[in-house]
Amino acid sequence: MQILIILPNWLGDAIMSTPAIELLATYYPKARFTFLGSYVSIKAIKHHPLCERAIVDETKKASNRFIATYKMAKELGEFDLAITFRNQFYSSLLLRFTNTVICLAKQSWHSRFLLSHTPKIKAKKHLALQYAQLAMTNVDNYQNDISALKLYIPAKKHEKETLGINAGATYGSAKRWYPDRFAQVAANFCDKYDIIIFGGPGEVQMAQEIEDNLISLNISNYTNLAGKTSIEELCANIAGCSLFITNDSGPMHVAASFQVPTVAIFGPTKHEETSQWMNEKSEIVKEDMLCSPCMKRVCPLKHHECMKNITTSKVIEAVKKLAL
Repeated sequence: MQILIILPNWLGDAIMSTPAIELLATYYPKARFTFLGSYVSIKAIKHHPLCERAIVDETKKASNRFIATYKMAKELGEFDLAITFRNQFYSSLLLRFTNTVICLAKQSWHSRFLLSHTPKIKAKKHLALQYAQLAMTNVDNYQNDISALKLYIPAKKHEKETLGINAGATYGSAKRWYPDRFAQVAANFCDKYDIIIFGGPGEVQMAQEIEDNLISLNISNYTNLAGKTSIEELCANIAGCSLFITNDSGPMHVAASFQVPTVAIFGPTKHEETSQWMNEKSEIVKEDMLCSPCMKRVCPLKHHECMKNITTSKVIEAVKKLAL
């Protein structure tokens, strides 16, 4: 059974769709997947053992996206089942252009007009559950047996117990705790753990600030990998960590998919919807503010107190709960 899956654009969202993908593999035993998505989502998800094709969607770059979407759909061909985890017009249009009869998408004005199955899915629950509900739209005997997050990238074995820290968050600055505080927390555990600083290409300066703070604290057993890893290498290195401290971000979900004990720092986002799904050893550190969760990329009130009020001692205590 050939199934087309349009993945979410963000790394974390793509990883949160993996329980839904596992459900499709379970309830359609002869399933073979074609994945279509952003560069980062494809690099993370293409290692699934049932993946036959993995294609980076670059139609957004085309001079005429409508025509580019049509051409891509015709190159993909028809499927037994197609599903998009994006709530986006061109994703619905692409499914329609493939001439696939059974197409699943969350209900919206465009999906209702273009596709066959468009269930109403309430947003006030974890994204993993929302994606699973969508994937099981056409399954009569679904038992609500959703699994943990799952990536098929082998973990790297670090020489010593390793603490990973991730101060970045691609969505925006409002989600980011502060580099000097990450460094102070890491310094408290440097006797037990080697330290790896993670970050994407746009987070190199932030990672350098953490490194500079560690140097000022006379900490030398660290490695700065920010901007130096592929998506697969990022996942493999996080998977090998003994402990992970992070903002609400894609790497947080990478850690959850490998059951790495994780302390996640939340500010303007909804932890009920995007926290580390089914990670058995995880802690959330957050401050209850009247203005949060605002879901903004930058603090609209310009005080960022949802993050400023989170002290290093609170994060250290959360780490200790997992490290014991």
